[in-house]
Amino acid sequence: MLPTASSAPGQPETAGDRDGRLGVRLADVGVVYDTKDGDSVEAVRSASGHIADGRFVSLIGPSGCGKSTLLDVVGGLLAPRSGTVTIDGEPVTGPRRDTAMVFQEDSTLHWRTVLSNVAFGLEIAGVGRKQREAAAGDIVALVGLTGFEHRHPRELSGGMKQRVAIARALVADPRILLMDEPFGALDQQTRMFMGRELLRVWDETRKSVVFVTHDIQEAVYLSDEVWVMSARPSEFTAKVVVDLDRPRGPGTMSSRRFHDLTSQVWEVLRVESEKALDAQRELEP
Repeated sequence: MLPTASSAPGQPETAGDRDGRLGVRLADVGVVYDTKDGDSVEAVRSASGHIADGRFVSLIGPSGCGKSTLLDVVGGLLAPRSGTVTIDGEPVTGPRRDTAMVFQEDSTLHWRTVLSNVAFGLEIAGVGRKQREAAAGDIVALVGLTGFEHRHPRELSGGMKQRVAIARALVADPRILLMDEPFGALDQQTRMFMGRELLRVWDETRKSVVFVTHDIQEAVYLSDEVWVMSARPSEFTAKVVVDLDRPRGPGTMSSRRFHDLTSQVWEVLRVESEKALDAQRELEP
């Protein structure tokens, strides 16, 4: 296991936690849902951590543990019941211009071309046509879609549609990119290819990325750190520093260190997944 320092029980701290106020900081974030039956469900309990500028952090945990919920809190789409999320020391109280989100579902506008899809956010913001199309063209090239600017989504593969979604998120030059299982609907080969493409884009832009995934290998391959969430009510039960060299390529996954890190994440995740399954069985009639 990698050495970690612990700031509180269940909240292992990495070196990035001590870098100061810059970046995204979660402090004792808790989320509680009110059900239709009038009951309350505690989804997240006391989640804390710091994502320094330019870091790539993946969230992984048992199904239903609140990964997407926490991403919505960081994105300002959901207010926590307790605790705070700050960016550069400023509380997140709603969506921010310096934060963009990419979801698993196909979010392309089917009646628009690739270029028009990517430029859509700038159009809504009132940016002139020439300026927004020039900016969109640059980002289309960055994500490897040159030559497809005037194609419609129906003419694209699933992986290409996700590139459009990533390009649309990047065109406004956000500092923070929140990605909720963006490759979850893709086949394994396409998913691995898209992971390499995402790393290429990240190497060029160095955005801060928070990436939700169920795939341990994907998390380790992409990330600087993998934060493992516990069974619900969830908190961060481990933060694994990924000390693999960058840039990463196909050979990274065959290295001994890669397998050691994936095993380390799995051992923590396995325990939490078993807890989640046991809790689910107790609720079954």
